[in-house]
Amino acid sequence: MNTTQAQPKSKAALLLIETQNEWMHPNGKLNKALVEDQTLLKNSITNIEKALHYARENDLTVIHIGLCFEPGYPELGIATGGLRQAIPKAATFQVNAFGTEFYESVQPLTGEFIASGRTGASAFTGSNLDTYLRNNKIDTLYLVGYATQVCVESTFRDAHEKGYDTWVLSDATAAFNATQQQYFLDTIVHHFGHQLTTEAFTTSK
Repeated sequence: MNTTQAQPKSKAALLLIETQNEWMHPNGKLNKALVEDQTLLKNSITNIEKALHYARENDLTVIHIGLCFEPGYPELGIATGGLRQAIPKAATFQVNAFGTEFYESVQPLTGEFIASGRTGASAFTGSNLDTYLRNNKIDTLYLVGYATQVCVESTFRDAHEKGYDTWVLSDATAAFNATQQQYFLDTIVHHFGHQLTTEAFTTSK
């Protein structure tokens, strides 16, 4: 008697990483200070909107993962370098601030999961994301958002190490410039997962 059981069908989620005003709105602090290629950014916004619409229309789990810190950034402690120093210095992602709000066209809908507790570059750091994914039997992740070579890449690497089948939507993310974007796509992605375009994602079955 064959007792082998069929494997359950893979469950997938679209992860929106820092789709917040700091990056996506023209008045966002990071938009104005760091984004060198506005065309790349604007194209990514259009494609994030398309990917989100597709996910919602096809009952794909949608997860929003922002950054939000309490006054004085106590979560980051005392740092002398890296993002833990840069974020307080730039005064970004403060609770109740305009820049911390999700961008108007991609705001969460009722019932969509908003990860909380995140304190690092990876969407998993300090957050309840991994617990949510495992409790809901989600094993395939599609990443969009910002910035490609920082938080998207950190999440991408981390997801691979945790055993997730991870994809990045190559044109629904944006780095500060095209050189950074292409380096990630050409030299980093294949070590930790896969890439596909928004068109390929939205025409998949």
